[in-house]
Amino acid sequence: MEYVYAAMLLHKAGKPINEENMIQVLKAAGVNADPVRVKALVASLEEVDIDKAIKSPPAFMPSVAPTALAPAAEEKPAEEKKEKKEEKKEEEALEGLGALFG
Repeated sequence: MEYVYAAMLLHKAGKPINEENMIQVLKAAGVNADPVRVKALVASLEEVDIDKAIKSPPAFMPSVAPTALAPAAEEKPAEEKKEKKEEKKEEEALEGLGALFG
């Protein structure tokens, strides 16, 4: 997320989002920048209108079912629950990034 925050900070400051500026922002924040990740993010943002992406609602809208209608979940071993939570966090992070930058 630090990389995305650095890109958003550069955008807000009106600075070009390029590899050099990204690395400088990350270093200033105390992050050891991975050049491959920086390059990938810069390349993925080249065709994105960040202002438009920030203002538009996410492409997905999570559906919320009433808890009274939801079937009761069976108890699972603690290890399976932990793995499921980790996978869910990863999916949410990827969805958030996709929604943020189109």
